[in-house]
Amino acid sequence: MSDLINSNPQPLRLFHVSEESDISVFIPRTPKRRDMDASVPLVWAISENRLVNFLTPRDCPRVCYHRTEHADADDLSLFSSFCTKSVVAIESAWFERMRSVQLYLYEFDPKNFRLQDACAGYYVSEKTETPVSVTIVKDVFSCLFSLKTEIRILETSGRWLTALRKPASTGRFAG
Repeated sequence: MSDLINSNPQPLRLFHVSEESDISVFIPRTPKRRDMDASVPLVWAISENRLVNFLTPRDCPRVCYHRTEHADADDLSLFSSFCTKSVVAIESAWFERMRSVQLYLYEFDPKNFRLQDACAGYYVSEKTETPVSVTIVKDVFSCLFSLKTEIRILETSGRWLTALRKPASTGRFAG
């Protein structure tokens, strides 16, 4: 029962991450995903607790995973430190681009958004949204470190993507 009651709830914070610095309004767009209704245009946002999944350049191949309360010893072995909350693994070919990219975190008022995918932290709105603030991230690596995220730079994505998704894992993966 105590698991259901959070005595110190945090307000929901939602973001859109972009390399574009001048977005003043987000207009709903038709989803390109095949599992979504293409007749309902949406504005997409990411929850604060999954923000690290998007602190990379656009189209950067990556695997992200997070420590959960359901993690077993095998899951925890994927983390190199007990204080690491998340891991972001990228291909080595993207290192320089990651080091030089400047990102803009557009924060939204969450009132018009609904949860679309709990594991991934995706929220959607059918309304035009205006950001309430914009935060500039000039050093993505420092930002990720400050969010207790381990960064792994790996040779290629194909082999390690398969290796990171062990079948018996209790963890949840997003990438």
